[in-house]
Amino acid sequence: MYLSIYLPSQIIFTFFDRQLLEEMLDNGFPLATELNILTELIKPPTIINKAVSMVTGKEGVSSVLPGSQLSNVPWRRQGVKYTNNEAYFDCIEEIDAIIDANGGIVSAEIHGNINCNVHLSGMPDLSMSFVNPRLLDDVSFHPCVRLKRWEMEKVLSFVPPDGNFVLMSYHISAQNQVAIPVYVRAMINFKDGQGRVDITVGPKQTLGKTVDNVVITIPMPKEVSGVSMTTSVGSYSFDPISKVLKWDIGKILPLKIPTMRGTCTLPADSKYRDAHPTIHVDFKIMQLAVSGLKVNRLDMYNENYKPFKGVKYITKAGNFQART
Repeated sequence: MYLSIYLPSQIIFTFFDRQLLEEMLDNGFPLATELNILTELIKPPTIINKAVSMVTGKEGVSSVLPGSQLSNVPWRRQGVKYTNNEAYFDCIEEIDAIIDANGGIVSAEIHGNINCNVHLSGMPDLSMSFVNPRLLDDVSFHPCVRLKRWEMEKVLSFVPPDGNFVLMSYHISAQNQVAIPVYVRAMINFKDGQGRVDITVGPKQTLGKTVDNVVITIPMPKEVSGVSMTTSVGSYSFDPISKVLKWDIGKILPLKIPTMRGTCTLPADSKYRDAHPTIHVDFKIMQLAVSGLKVNRLDMYNENYKPFKGVKYITKAGNFQART
């Protein structure tokens, strides 16, 4: 049972679409779970569809079984036609890392997805190859991918679903293959009722790409009552309730390295000295896959037209921490 508690069928049907559940399950077992099959069986709930259902008394369930439900490619609906044929692939990687106070890597790993937005007519057969597929580890695929060809040739061969889907997910945990794209140099100490903060952030191993949407978050000790900072780039804010100091840098320009310096206010009788707050870093880098993954070719077979194809790379911070 998915839930740890028992829910009566009346409650389930109240909060979930009854028609949708009846088509997805057969005597409690999964039957039809593909999105394109369900949208053909049951019309999406719109105001017009609800009005027609109230007037005619029909529930909006198709009386014809979708052809794709009995085909070898149930994830793709039949008879797809587009005026503009296009396929976009986004390689999105999130890096989780812990950096010690000296700049050394304690741990680092990458979680990546290849998200697709495909609008192609007919029944196209796509083939995607990579420049360096051997670096991929712990890979999982959409059911459309032919596993045998990947195992033998390291090539993704598939008939894509129509619309948005995740083609592949992967994980890279070897630290020698994880390039840290930013550095953080921080000094935070507390002494004699006052704290001092000195933080510098800059790009590192970005291949010339711009680091954007940079935000530094520092949870300060509960004894801190206020802060006074000076920033060379961006602006800062301090929440006196949650005791969180946030530095919104934005974009890091090559000729202007962001720095933040200032003091923290503590009670006059405070002897608090042992705090070493962890710095949380958020950032985004466009047109860069920090793992080095790169698409080599994207070919289409089984159709005669030439589609527009595009590949985009994005690196984002996941759980990225710097110790002080």
